[in-house]
Amino acid sequence: MTLKRTCDGYVRRDFLRVGSLTATSFSLANYLQMASAGEIRPGAKGKAAIFIDLNGGPSHIDTFDPKPEAGDDVRGKFTTIDTNVPGIRISEHLPKLAQCADKFAILRGVSHTLAAHRLGSEYVNTGSRPLASLEYPGFGAVVTRELSVAPELPPFVAIPRGNQRAGFLGIQYAPMNTGASPTAGQAFSVRGISLDNGMTVEQIERRQGLLKDLDRAFAEVEQQEQLLVGLNRFNEKAFAMITSPKAREAFDISREDPSFAKQFSEHAFSQSCLLAIRLVEAGVRFVSLSLGGWDTHTDNFTKLSTKLLPELDAGLSALYVGLAQRGLLDSTSVMCTGEFGRTPKINTRSAEGGRDHYPRCMFMLMAGGGMRGGQVIGESDDTAAGPRHTGIKPDDVAASFYHSLGIDHSKEFHTETGRPIMIVRDGKVIPELFA
Repeated sequence: MTLKRTCDGYVRRDFLRVGSLTATSFSLANYLQMASAGEIRPGAKGKAAIFIDLNGGPSHIDTFDPKPEAGDDVRGKFTTIDTNVPGIRISEHLPKLAQCADKFAILRGVSHTLAAHRLGSEYVNTGSRPLASLEYPGFGAVVTRELSVAPELPPFVAIPRGNQRAGFLGIQYAPMNTGASPTAGQAFSVRGISLDNGMTVEQIERRQGLLKDLDRAFAEVEQQEQLLVGLNRFNEKAFAMITSPKAREAFDISREDPSFAKQFSEHAFSQSCLLAIRLVEAGVRFVSLSLGGWDTHTDNFTKLSTKLLPELDAGLSALYVGLAQRGLLDSTSVMCTGEFGRTPKINTRSAEGGRDHYPRCMFMLMAGGGMRGGQVIGESDDTAAGPRHTGIKPDDVAASFYHSLGIDHSKEFHTETGRPIMIVRDGKVIPELFA
C-alpha cells in the first residue's frame, strides 16, 4: 500500500479501518453502529455522489486553464487541443476528456488563500474554511447523514481511503475504506464484506447466532449503558452486508460486462472509477476516489505528461462516459478537485522546472446531478495568476454540490455541546451550473 506524502509531510490518513466480523471483533459493526440516514429532498436530481480528490494540487495552467498566449516562463511546454464543445480548449495530454467535455463543466478562477496541503485539503473537502476550534464534516459525512441507503449497503465508501472526515458529526459518519484499489478482471476483496480464508455464509450465520445469545445475556447492561444501545441493530446490519449477495456483488468488478469494462484502463484509478459506478448503481450514496502525486515542485512537465495526466484522462473520461451509458450521470453528482493550483511562473529547481503551491487560482470540475456540462464558468487573467473578475470560492462550489443533491447547504447541525453550525457557512449556489 503506497502513501502519497506531499512536500510539507502531509500524508493521507486511514481514518476508519473496517475489519472482519468475528465473535470477538466487530469493527464493521462499530462502523455501522451509528450510520443512520435521512431523506432525499423531493425534486433533487442527484441521488448519489462521487468525489475525486487530486491530492497534491494539480497545475491549472497545464490542464484545464491553459494560457497559450502567455510567455514561455508561464505557458510551459504543453500545447492545447479542441474539445467536442466549440470554443473550449484544454491540455494536449487530456485527449479522452476533450472528447467528452460536453459531460462536465470546467470552473476556472476558483480562488482561496490556503497554500498548505492540509488546510487546503480540509477546505475543498468540506466547503468551509478551516477553523482551529472546529472540524467541519466532509461532503461524504453530510450525505451519509442526509440521504437514506439500503440496509445491506454502506452509505459512504472511500477507494482506497481519502480526506473526507466526519468532523463534528462523529465517527458514525466516517467512510468505509476499502484499503486497496481493485485490479482489472479480478474479484475485489474488501475486509468486512468479502468472505476470506474459506469462510462460508453458513459459518457467519452460526456466529451470528452466538452474538444473539450474547446480546440476550447483556440485555440488562444495554438498557443502562447508552454506548451499547442499538448495538444489536447495527450488528444485524453488518450481518446483512456480509451475507447479502447485493453488497458482495457490488464490490466485485470481475462480474462486470467485458464490453463495458474494456473502456477502463488497467490502472488502479481507472479500475476504482469502474468500482465507483458499480457502487452507485447498487445504491451506495457517496463514493470518494483519490489520485495523488500532483505536488510537482520539480519535473512538472515530465510527471504530468508521462504519468499523471494519462491516468487522470483515462479514468475520469471513462467515469463520465460510463455513468452516461448506464443512465446514471444525471442522477450522480460528480466533483473533481485538488487542494489548490500551481504557480503561473515556472521555477528553476530542476532542469525542466516545476510549479509551486498556488491557491489564488485553480480549477474544479463538476458534472451530473442536474448540473449542465459542456461549459466553462469563471475566468482567470492572462497568466492564470488570479480570477479575471470575481473569483469562485470553494464555499460556492460546495453549496452547488449540495444543491445538486437536494441538500440545503444552509441547514444547521449541532455539535456535541449544542453549538449550531451551518453545513457551509459562507457559500452561494452557482446559478450557471443549473441554467
